[in-house]
Amino acid sequence: MIPASKIFASLADPTRLRILMLLRAMELSVGEVAQVLGQSQPRVSRHVKILIDAGLAERRKEGSWVFVSLGASALVEPLFALLDDWAGTHGENPWFAADAARLAAVRADRAAAAERYFAGHAEEWDALRSLHVAESEVEAAIARALGDQPIGRLADIGTGTGRMIELFGPAATQSLGIDRSPEMLRLARVKLAQAGLEAVELRQGDMYALPLPSGSSDTVILHQVLHYAQNPAAAIAEAARVIGPGGRLLVVDFAPHEREDLRSRDAHVRLGFADEAVLKYFSEAGLEGRVVEHLEGGELTVTLWLGVRPSSRLKVVA
Repeated sequence: MIPASKIFASLADPTRLRILMLLRAMELSVGEVAQVLGQSQPRVSRHVKILIDAGLAERRKEGSWVFVSLGASALVEPLFALLDDWAGTHGENPWFAADAARLAAVRADRAAAAERYFAGHAEEWDALRSLHVAESEVEAAIARALGDQPIGRLADIGTGTGRMIELFGPAATQSLGIDRSPEMLRLARVKLAQAGLEAVELRQGDMYALPLPSGSSDTVILHQVLHYAQNPAAAIAEAARVIGPGGRLLVVDFAPHEREDLRSRDAHVRLGFADEAVLKYFSEAGLEGRVVEHLEGGELTVTLWLGVRPSSRLKVVA
């Protein structure tokens, strides 16, 4: 347990209190915090370290960027309740209002960067989407596949722009998006913030070594990710590892096809998957698998496979 004296000492400097209030609004990089506060990045880093040591903030490296978020809610929520009561009695701190206005500029910068990225890659994505059934039909099929039980703790592996979390995050008890690409995670932050889902957690990570404890998720999604895997069986096994009893893994990907150009143009490692192969991956990972649906349309067929972690295993006594 962190002593109360250390927690309050960490907030003795007004700058650290301002940082905490910024993190209450959204996760920020150290550079973005410095931009809002109008202070140097090294100075901000020192303040952030003090907050981290007190358990009020957490630091996470993502490529060349370092992101900062709030610490455990059990520590920070009582502090925010105290600050809210103080503001209601004595008025809001003028620094907080000014910081909030500058934070809006950071949001605008993120959104502008996202728009530039989408504009630069729109032709590539449009070309791929034209080869298969409309994405709206795929998303409707995913909703049908997951609709028979609560989402619970959601993990979206290879989250990209966060579309799966945008769709299913509101019904989840908690949502986590994982992607190797810092650029995609920055896009996801913009998209999810625009959708009102700023509390979602996004982490940089590898599908072969997920930054999650075993059994920590109820619903895991691999949406158009497996065809990038050098070792699909290992990717499925790692996804299965984080699924708790009764949890589900939904894989959405292409059926076998002959579009060899997708290897060179879009870096696809595998040209689709046969049902038997995916069901074998599930079985080897301890999941009970089934084919949910084949969506035909265009040159590529999109398939949905669902693997379920048994809630319990019967012990046979001789």
